[in-house]
Amino acid sequence: MKAKNKIFSRRALTQWVNQQRQEGKKIVFTNGCFDILHAGHVSVLEFSRAKGDLLVVGINSDDSVRRLKGPTRPVNKQADRALVLASLQAVDAVCIFPEDTPYNLIKAVRPDVLVKGGDYKPSEIVGREFAKKVVRFALLKGRSTTNIIKKVQK
Repeated sequence: MKAKNKIFSRRALTQWVNQQRQEGKKIVFTNGCFDILHAGHVSVLEFSRAKGDLLVVGINSDDSVRRLKGPTRPVNKQADRALVLASLQAVDAVCIFPEDTPYNLIKAVRPDVLVKGGDYKPSEIVGREFAKKVVRFALLKGRSTTNIIKKVQK
């Protein structure tokens, strides 16, 4: 499947997920800004995909990233970030969300498994009440977009 065909609106994603669930597929969800793709991102995506049959990735919109990370972010526009993610074998669907958290998207998807980084306490994981199971991922040390940007700016 072409990468661009894996990028969904929220409404289309909800329909697609419901169809996949009717076919008995186990849906996994994770999210992030995914501004500059790095080994830490690839690790969490592959880890997440291994937890079910299909991986849905929610990504923050450009405006959302600016609100969360500051006026110089994102480095890459949302359409580019979505296309790069959709091109990865581990990723089955991508959806851009405009809010600061994926709460509404997770509520719409109602994943079987919700994956979030181990830097979040279980009680801090947004949307956990809509997932059948929550799994935390141990982050790779020293891998972050912020660190990459700082290194390039030196």
